[in-house]
Amino acid sequence: MKLAWRGRFAFLLLLLGLLGISAQLIRMQVVRAPALQEEARRQAVHHVRVPAIRGAILDRNGSPLAVSTPVKSIYAVPAEVAMGEDALGRLARVLDLEPRALRKRLERDGPFVYLKRQVPPQVARTVDALGISGIGALQEYRRYYPAGEVAAHVVGFAGVDGNGLEGVELAYDRTLSGEPGKRLVERDALGRDMRTLRVEESVQRGKNLFLSIDNRLQYVTYQALKEGVARYQAKAGMAVVVDPHTGEVVALANVPSYNPNSLDGSGPSQRRNRAVTDAMEPGSIFKPFTVAAALEKGKVRPETEVYCEEGLMRVSGHQLHDTHPIGRVTVRQVIQKSSNIGAAKIALKQDNEQLWRQLRDFGFGLQPGTGFPGETRGILHMPHQWQRFDRATIGFGHGVATSALQVARAYSVLANGGVRLPLTLRRVEDSEAVPGKRVLSRETARQIGRMLNMVVSPEGTGGRAALERYRVAGKTGTAQKPGGEGYLEGKYLASFAGFAPVNDPRLVAVVMIDEPKGEHYGGLVAAPVFRRIMAQGLRLNQVPPLPREERRHFPVPMRQARGQEGESAVAGQPS
Repeated sequence: MKLAWRGRFAFLLLLLGLLGISAQLIRMQVVRAPALQEEARRQAVHHVRVPAIRGAILDRNGSPLAVSTPVKSIYAVPAEVAMGEDALGRLARVLDLEPRALRKRLERDGPFVYLKRQVPPQVARTVDALGISGIGALQEYRRYYPAGEVAAHVVGFAGVDGNGLEGVELAYDRTLSGEPGKRLVERDALGRDMRTLRVEESVQRGKNLFLSIDNRLQYVTYQALKEGVARYQAKAGMAVVVDPHTGEVVALANVPSYNPNSLDGSGPSQRRNRAVTDAMEPGSIFKPFTVAAALEKGKVRPETEVYCEEGLMRVSGHQLHDTHPIGRVTVRQVIQKSSNIGAAKIALKQDNEQLWRQLRDFGFGLQPGTGFPGETRGILHMPHQWQRFDRATIGFGHGVATSALQVARAYSVLANGGVRLPLTLRRVEDSEAVPGKRVLSRETARQIGRMLNMVVSPEGTGGRAALERYRVAGKTGTAQKPGGEGYLEGKYLASFAGFAPVNDPRLVAVVMIDEPKGEHYGGLVAAPVFRRIMAQGLRLNQVPPLPREERRHFPVPMRQARGQEGESAVAGQPS
């Protein structure tokens, strides 16, 4: 009897167990089935953002200036990460992180966190071999800049997320970026991607961008500028080279520069594109435009005589002077000898409105329009603000402010027969050529070109810019830098701007050396840099030289006498 009762009790327990299991199976397979299936699907598949490959930046001939290379970025899904201290230590060593810092990242809220961005492929393979649940690697792209510091200020750089932060990378970010895609991926128990189930959004690769820059001439320009700055221990240097017939900027360099492949140690002063963003008083490289305005309105002719007061003149209680006393000279010689007083007298022959309008037509006071970030418009005050003394000093490049890029555009007007074109950093195709705007007669532009050719003769201030095989037109400039209360003692901007060949200009170049030590005249400091850039630029563009019988070789002395250039003088204080 007792045995039978025990059997029935065991059978009852077994029956209850079977009923419980059946109830649980019904609950799991029927009642909770949809929720469990969704949870399983969520754990097994996930959406992956597929980054777009950023378009390459190329020079005008197709040489790469910025390209994207594939890299991996290590990420974690914190809720799925399960590892002990040993595994944490190994992962930290592979990623070159402190274990405490790694643990802190893994404790962050959210479904996703980057542990380390853009690691080498071997690091990603080592992480994968650790087999830690919830740790994975994403495909990304890192920017590489083959030209390094040579083209850094033009190209700029992109951030770790692939967004342009400086230069062309920023200006044309929308063109270069493309559109990222999205795909549904199945993953294993460790959270590693196994296979793509479907592509939900296709990747649209960024477009390649051809710049107007010639990488060969860019290198020449940067090296010449760098050596010029080093020779005179200058604060900085800027150089711009333009094709005057298309408005294309074929070279643009700044010193100091930086390496966009490694920004460590570079500050804002190295990364600032001074040739585009900095506006400074140009000094005597401005004089040709004062003279051009007077010629255009018939106020003077090239042979008109101007008395330069033997180096000293008063205007509205202020003194103007030339460092080298000059008497009666022609308008041509005012440019050749770079007389401040001569330029001031020519400016005073014009009314405020007339001179202001002509200077605006050359592009002063207007942004060059390249679309480059931080492009300055400079300073050209409205004509109703000018007093007589203001008009006189503007005549020789004081009381106005321009960038090197603006000066290059203005000289391009002279080189292009009086037609102003918009400047561009993109390569101009034949179908994209624009007609430009005529702002000066062809005859006036030709007359100014002849005057500027006299500057590089032995009698002019720019002999060190002369080329034996080509005729050069150019102008020296030596501007004392303004400060809070007048002009700064011993601080100058030395410059040279011009074009070649004179009769059929192919290149315009502007060189500015900021605060050179020792010698500070543009004809000594900036002209040799211009000469080197122009000689190489004409050769690279295969510009035929003058026939041997037409060549003129200007012997350039090893050292010019101090005071030869008149443009270094500035306005004095009221007497």
